[in-house]
Amino acid sequence: MHPAAREMLLSAVDSGWADPVRLHHEGRTARLLLDNARAVLADAVGVRPDELYLTTSGTAAIQAGLTAVRAARSRVGATIVHSAVEHSAVLHTAGEAAAEVGVDRLGRVELAAFTDTVRRPGVAVAALQSANHEVGTRQPIEAAAEAAGDVPLFVDASASLGHDVVPAGWSVLAASAHKWGGPAGVGLLAVKKGTRIAPAWPMDEREDGLSPGFPNVPNALAAAAALQARLAEALELDRHHRAWIDEVRSRVAADIPDVEVVGDADDRLPHILTFSCLYVDGEALVTALDAEGFAVSSGSACTSSTLRPSHVLAAMGVLTHGNVRVSLGRDTTHEEVQRFCAVLPGLVQRIRAEVGM
Repeated sequence: MHPAAREMLLSAVDSGWADPVRLHHEGRTARLLLDNARAVLADAVGVRPDELYLTTSGTAAIQAGLTAVRAARSRVGATIVHSAVEHSAVLHTAGEAAAEVGVDRLGRVELAAFTDTVRRPGVAVAALQSANHEVGTRQPIEAAAEAAGDVPLFVDASASLGHDVVPAGWSVLAASAHKWGGPAGVGLLAVKKGTRIAPAWPMDEREDGLSPGFPNVPNALAAAAALQARLAEALELDRHHRAWIDEVRSRVAADIPDVEVVGDADDRLPHILTFSCLYVDGEALVTALDAEGFAVSSGSACTSSTLRPSHVLAAMGVLTHGNVRVSLGRDTTHEEVQRFCAVLPGLVQRIRAEVGM
């Protein structure tokens, strides 16, 4: 958690505990605090405060937003067009009424195929992430929005908000506070005016039914404080992270045989890198790196606890075995990056030797 978020959270617990829809003094205080948080978050996304809804997570924002837009366009159809590398929440929400579009080996959606698919009859909404949460590759959001025409474009910006410029052209956008150093349990759903929605939840006085229930005002304030602070640091942090990821990318490729570094080397998020090692079990490598003080992940970023092969890497047609996802945080140092690069080849060699490779 960003220090700004922690400081705000501790102070807001005492002042923002009440239900902001109540008319008593404590409720009005909580409402004022919630409105302030919403205004800060909306400004960062580039929308009006009344276009931004708070949810309990990025996953909840995706599910609520996609469901609400599809329901509002039921007369048009029920199909959700999405890329093959979207977050699992998009895949599950689309369900059987899905039209999946493939990606190239960098993880970027095939724009011609996307254009053809989104213009078919019966399409309710198109979903395309701003950048991939596993490999960092940016998606052509503005071109996709132009291709979609009158079909609303839903953008999952969870990986990029706070780390990259918010692209133009979207109708609905989702994000998650913990990705930019806010507390877990806060998601954003921005719905631009003119985009029709029909929430699945009963309409009530909270978030127009998109996320009903007692809102966590202290968490919302902490999320806003973290995003504001992260954006103030973004230029310097992203410059360091981009250079350090470039360093990891080149050293991994040079120092470890039978390794594939994936994703776009240039048109990408600054802080994310994924590579795959042949003849290496991903769980074993994560455990070995953890013992050295490095917390990395393996498998799909949205279902990593299952350690299943990443559907993102499979869709890209790259090596899925023994993959590691590295994500740099605001407290990561260059010395830690250098030590990671120094330690990694020996760990890979040891694990391969243990299985006779």
